[in-house]
Amino acid sequence: MEQQRVLIASPIRQRPDILEAWLESLSRLHQQSYTASFAFFDDNDDEHSRQLLLKFQREHPAVRIYRSEQQKVAYECDETTHFWNEHLVWRVAAMKDFCIQAALADQVDALFLIDSDLVLHPDTVDRLLATEKDIIANIFWTIWEPGTVEMPQVWVQDVYSLIPKGRNEKLTEEETNRRLFQVLAQLRQPGIYEVGGLGACTLIKRKALEAGVSFAEIPNVSFWGEDRHFCVRAAALGLKLYVDTRKPAFHLYRPSDLNNLAAYLRSCDINPDSSPLDSKHKVQVSSTIKENGRPATLGTSSSKPSESRQWP
Repeated sequence: MEQQRVLIASPIRQRPDILEAWLESLSRLHQQSYTASFAFFDDNDDEHSRQLLLKFQREHPAVRIYRSEQQKVAYECDETTHFWNEHLVWRVAAMKDFCIQAALADQVDALFLIDSDLVLHPDTVDRLLATEKDIIANIFWTIWEPGTVEMPQVWVQDVYSLIPKGRNEKLTEEETNRRLFQVLAQLRQPGIYEVGGLGACTLIKRKALEAGVSFAEIPNVSFWGEDRHFCVRAAALGLKLYVDTRKPAFHLYRPSDLNNLAAYLRSCDINPDSSPLDSKHKVQVSSTIKENGRPATLGTSSSKPSESRQWP
């Protein structure tokens, strides 16, 4: 069977320690059913982070690194949360849409968009491709605010509702909680489920790319965040959204989450003391992006030649 071609892409502004763990995770991907190329948007403030991307590029021949020419916007993360503003959201949306255009120009079979603070099970992309879904995310869980419970990065409807509800349906508090807990319990069970929204760790097949999916703002939709606009547009295009819960990714949402990384790696049968970044991985060089296949305002690049279930 012929190998599929997947572009793995990400906008990146990240701490070096978290970025290094992320890059190691990408290096561990099995690539049994596909050949990977990479497109990174280097929006880093830390020079060490930039050097880590360049090191990855030297060790993987199919890596392109882009830098935005737009003025940077402050982005802060701490042990409590991440601080986003409207300008930053649409800046990232533009970078993701650039990656969509790159995938179309390269004529790849799929685009895998992943945030730079996620550590993956090595079979993640192979597994997502095998589902044959046009848009599917790999689940991960996050404690969004200290003192709260872990929540998924997928949702049922609206901005971030995990409660299935009809448009005019009135729910008691008891029924609201029952539905919420039922959805959360289902997402803890290994499987593939249709969802209303997703993000951050998403495989998008060529059919969806060619249909016109985009992270651009929909002017008459007030939902916060580019992923909501992507999901609304996908639904309007007749595309269904799915999540694979079989092997969750690990979210390094806070620096302190690095303390639990070794345990996650061992759960994936990975020796946490080994690093793949020094090894040479043979990956096919992707075709160069055509000039008319990417928005020129987003900057320059450096490259080397080189079975589904519904909600209950």
